[in-house]
Amino acid sequence: MTKVIIDGQEIDVPPEYTLLQACEAAGAEIPRFCFHERLSIAGNCRMCLIEVKGGPPKPVASCAQNVRDLRPGPNGEPPEMFTKTPMVKKAREGVMEFLLINHPLDCPICDQGGECDLQDQAMAYGVDSSRYAENKRAVEDKYIGPLVKTIMTRCIHCTRCVRFTTEVAGVNELGAIGRGEDMEITTYLEHAMTSELQSNVVDLCPVGALTSKPYAFTARSWELGKTQSIDVMDAVGSAIRVDTRGREVLRILPRNNDAVNEEWISDKTRHVVDGLRTQRLDQPYVRVNGRLAPASWKEAFAVIANKVKATNANKIGAIVGDLAGVEEMFALKDLMGRLGSANIDARQDGAPFHPKHGRASYLFNATIAGIEQADALLIIGANPRREAAVLNARIRKRWRQGNFPIALIGEQADLTYAYDYLGAGAETLAGVAASKFGETLKAAKNPLIILGAGALARADGAALLALAAKVAADIGATKDGWNGFSVLHTAASRVGALDLGLVPGEGGKTAHELANGQADVVFLLGADEIDVKPGAFVVYIGTHGDRGAHRADVILPGAAYPEKSAIYVNTEGRVQLANRAAFPPGDAREDWAILRALSDVLGVKLPYDSLGALRQLMFAAHPHLMRLDQIETGDIAHIGSLAKLGGAPDKAPLRSPVTDFYFTNPIARASAIMAECSALANAAHKTAAE
Repeated sequence: MTKVIIDGQEIDVPPEYTLLQACEAAGAEIPRFCFHERLSIAGNCRMCLIEVKGGPPKPVASCAQNVRDLRPGPNGEPPEMFTKTPMVKKAREGVMEFLLINHPLDCPICDQGGECDLQDQAMAYGVDSSRYAENKRAVEDKYIGPLVKTIMTRCIHCTRCVRFTTEVAGVNELGAIGRGEDMEITTYLEHAMTSELQSNVVDLCPVGALTSKPYAFTARSWELGKTQSIDVMDAVGSAIRVDTRGREVLRILPRNNDAVNEEWISDKTRHVVDGLRTQRLDQPYVRVNGRLAPASWKEAFAVIANKVKATNANKIGAIVGDLAGVEEMFALKDLMGRLGSANIDARQDGAPFHPKHGRASYLFNATIAGIEQADALLIIGANPRREAAVLNARIRKRWRQGNFPIALIGEQADLTYAYDYLGAGAETLAGVAASKFGETLKAAKNPLIILGAGALARADGAALLALAAKVAADIGATKDGWNGFSVLHTAASRVGALDLGLVPGEGGKTAHELANGQADVVFLLGADEIDVKPGAFVVYIGTHGDRGAHRADVILPGAAYPEKSAIYVNTEGRVQLANRAAFPPGDAREDWAILRALSDVLGVKLPYDSLGALRQLMFAAHPHLMRLDQIETGDIAHIGSLAKLGGAPDKAPLRSPVTDFYFTNPIARASAIMAECSALANAAHKTAAE
């Protein structure tokens, strides 16, 4: 630590701190536009000027100098800085005056109003007049895709957007052309940006130059109710804020969570909002003479009860979808148990994960933040850029720090960082420990293996899982103080379902067996990624008119993730709470409440009438679920046990299950914005292939 004096206050700060960070540690407020903690330093807005005693007789840009660069006083006194002197005040006012020379007077109609750094800092640090009377410059707006709206006349050239796309997103699509007053931020050829993280530039832009195109002119920030929640578009569990007006969700923004998503979210997470409003199921339906007809809850329950009571318990089954919270999954398992059925499965893709192998066998054991401690990486059958875009940015962040060799077994793809391609299938995986890259992994202190959960969704999945565990043991990825065996799930509900034991009981049937004619009555709890063959009576509890609803004989409308309070467990095993921000449309109800009401009609009444009572029972059975934002680590010995299971995997190449990033669940498939993004991505992929 280094001792410094700031505005007369003596404090200790790390020597690698910038002067700006040191001043803020002392409680001083430093204005800035270009500086951002997660981006490289540009030093081009000059708003963060301070005075350094003993330094040059002019203000210093505090973002561009480190504490370690300061000289002590003539008698060894700690370096001294000032943030409120007349020199600093005059300098900041001058910088603000220059910034506003060409800035348009758009505040009454700018979509950034109320959330604009320039507006706030002009009020705090600017002057009430300008000495500039010439015409303001105008810049033509650029087309950079369907998600980000540009009004480039407002741009102050802070270059945050350029640095983000280059450094974090890893797609060099934004840059500057021209010099001086003619400088412009553009995509050069004015084509759409292709990164799955591109909309984060809207949050980074300190003015209204880059705003959200789908949200433009929808509402002002002060009109909105703000609810902290969790994203379910993938299994990362990004921290989000859901903004609502009345009963309607209007936008989704990221929240800071350094352990998970830092402050980034994917475009799907942010812009899936319109999918929450379209193709919604808002009343029960019953199939009559081959057509679905509206019905009351009482009528729908009566039809289900008649069918269930006439069916043998071992012919009744349930399949859980990818977006379910743990409360409704717990209620469904309870209901199936009371009906006497062991046929329940949350692995609708057929992946081989099972609680009997131990929690460590299906968790991202290294943790997401732990990626930054790894010093070598092997990716097996995964495409992190499509399956978990925010996690992929974390891998890229570690890669940019250097000394981080990466290799891939599976499908080749542009992951935004360089890697060695080893091969496509199990034969390559079996020989990796003895390969050249295997030696690199063995030499690493913290080797990391990322195993794509979806790539194991095939007949030899269990053998592949055992082989991956064996490789992890062989290269030393599982040892005291470090568990590098990390499973990357794609479904938000999967880890929570495995924690609850939502797998077939003794003699029970798997999801694929239930879907392929081995059940007479099948309950689908939001399961839209599996086709149930004709013959079975299907009860669908869900939110959208997707695949499951089209196949259903009875539809019971449920609540989407912003419309219920629910617990989710992310891919690393972190327990997270999604709070209710809005209410479901029409007659739709929360899923656990539907199951509780249905159980009464079926004659097997569930013993809870409130969400609190349900959680009390669930916490008693699974205590780790009450410890929010904590990870119950798996036993590292279970990886060794998994490796001993063996099996003979076939030679088929490993493939990522996510072929279209924008269409992975029913909410996304109902979104017109996601459809536009998907069409652009497919066109770009086709052009690149040609």
